[in-house]
Amino acid sequence: MTNTVKLERARINLSQQDLAEQVQVSRQTIHSIESGKFMPSYILAIKIARVLNIPVEELFVVEEKD
Repeated sequence: MTNTVKLERARINLSQQDLAEQVQVSRQTIHSIESGKFMPSYILAIKIARVLNIPVEELFVVEEKD
């Protein structure tokens, strides 16, 4: 799974800390999601997508393997 959280967050000038506070997780969790080290729960993914105002399906993309 890939994501564009960092790109979308930067687009609206939101820091990792700001996003973390809005979705009620730590800044380290946001960092781990952005770096691909942590896959958020469905609920957390929806919360992030709402804050960033982008559909969850566009923010988190499941890569299909051949």
